[in-house]
Amino acid sequence: MKIHREGYSIIATALIIIAGLALANYYLYTVIEITWLFWLMNAVLFVFLVLVLQFFRVPNIQVNADTDTVLCPADGKVVAIEKVVESEYFQDERIQVSVFMSPLNVHANFNPIAGIVKYAKYHAGLFLVAWHPKSSTENERTTIVIEHANGQEVLFRQIAGAVARRICYYVEEGQTVKVGEEFGFIKFGSRVDILLPVSTQIDVKIGDVVKGRITKLGSLK
Repeated sequence: MKIHREGYSIIATALIIIAGLALANYYLYTVIEITWLFWLMNAVLFVFLVLVLQFFRVPNIQVNADTDTVLCPADGKVVAIEKVVESEYFQDERIQVSVFMSPLNVHANFNPIAGIVKYAKYHAGLFLVAWHPKSSTENERTTIVIEHANGQEVLFRQIAGAVARRICYYVEEGQTVKVGEEFGFIKFGSRVDILLPVSTQIDVKIGDVVKGRITKLGSLK
């Protein structure tokens, strides 16, 4: 387990705020001497710190996947599996698997397949709730495409939600990447869409709780 670098400044700020509130709480206790209130406030501050730390956690996971396996790029819940017409890159029909990430999930994102990054683009946009049907095309988002060794391409999008206001991605076009390597991070509640060839065998269903780098979404054929 490690803390993601995107959280360093936020955690430092949180520690300063918590320390200040803890001192204020101690001062209040010396004035009114209400023991239960003193410990309740300390407990609230501790829980807040734990929530901030767990949001930026990145578990140590050994990636183990077959060559044709498409791994889930994010922790969360599968909220949609449907055929859609992808209009930004492919201009054809694809199977879309959408994973909703709550604020309690790990928010680092990982490459679903190994290959060469063929396309990487950031889009400014709205901040509709992440499960809104139009969030895939109207929210702030990034679109990344990786070409597999067999020539097939997989597109995936980081999509900001109503709370998420910063999307980070670290890959560039032409870069060779490995399956399960981190490609980005989304702060707070959000969504990741994976668009697969229509021939892909899908191994998850709507409502499944999935884990990044662990859950097998399907197999390329």
